[in-house]
Amino acid sequence: MSKIFKTPPTKKVEHEQHILEKLDDDILKVNQIRHDFTSNSTHSLDDELKIDSDEADKNWHIASEYYKNIDTKAFRQYELACDRVKSFYEEQHEKQTVAYNLQARINFKTKTRDRMTIWQGLEKLNKLLDESDPDTELSQIDHALQTAEAIRRDGKPRWFQLVGLIHDLGKLLYFFDSKGQWDVVGDTFPVGCKFSKRIIFPESFKKNPDYVNPLYKSKYGIYSKHCGLDKVMLSWGHDEYMYHIAKKNSNLPPEALAMIRYHSFYPWHQELAYTYLMDDHDKEMLKAVKAFNKYDLYSKIDQQYNIEELKPYYLELINEFFPNEIIDF
Repeated sequence: MSKIFKTPPTKKVEHEQHILEKLDDDILKVNQIRHDFTSNSTHSLDDELKIDSDEADKNWHIASEYYKNIDTKAFRQYELACDRVKSFYEEQHEKQTVAYNLQARINFKTKTRDRMTIWQGLEKLNKLLDESDPDTELSQIDHALQTAEAIRRDGKPRWFQLVGLIHDLGKLLYFFDSKGQWDVVGDTFPVGCKFSKRIIFPESFKKNPDYVNPLYKSKYGIYSKHCGLDKVMLSWGHDEYMYHIAKKNSNLPPEALAMIRYHSFYPWHQELAYTYLMDDHDKEMLKAVKAFNKYDLYSKIDQQYNIEELKPYYLELINEFFPNEIIDF
């Protein structure tokens, strides 16, 4: 253009140049779309699920359209649950005392129950049927993969996908030194303060010795107003156990750790009980837990994935966030 114009281009020419540049950009976009479309049939599963990482990190808390329209009333039907589920909660509510929870935490800090990889732990869970869950009778690794794959399908960040895979890994407690399933699975709740009526089957707490303890039956109990859930002792089980394992051994972000620790704390993240114990940090973590809960609860379907086909992808994911291959459980 410099050979033609000895003076700066007119506004008309500048406008025409702008149009040509925009047209060129549009053509590049069309060609890219055409390339993506024609090569779609040969893409691997990883390519199909790959999205811009910045967008994934930015929008990870936004629910997909599928989970916005799902019939939530079809899940957690405890009033219609079988006797196995009801009996479980009666035992859990009677035995989850302050004294037991203190001892459980001492045991955790002073014992190494086993040493293995994360994947070996997942395979071990195949032998467990969760007696507290009214929504599924599939193996634990099936549920783990269902949850992780649902999160992966929606293009959520890789750390979010890993939470889906390992959120129930703490159920390994059942094979170690648990007293039964009552101190491994089921909804969690604070001990050391008044039991909320928003906990499932609240009447069964009357058999718990802490129910009549003058201190433990008060609203705040051994805690204080807005002390923060980090200072609250939640009923011991797979959530607390895996939270401490992940906190010690992984580089997962705080939101991921909150998802692991609180995903069974339904009285809080679903019924909004115990808000008077929350601090500002908990308000942010609540958003993360609610974002994860949709995948944990509503991914429980009859579909089973081919474990061996998915294994390489998730081994890579595990290695990314757990630097040490062998974990002390």
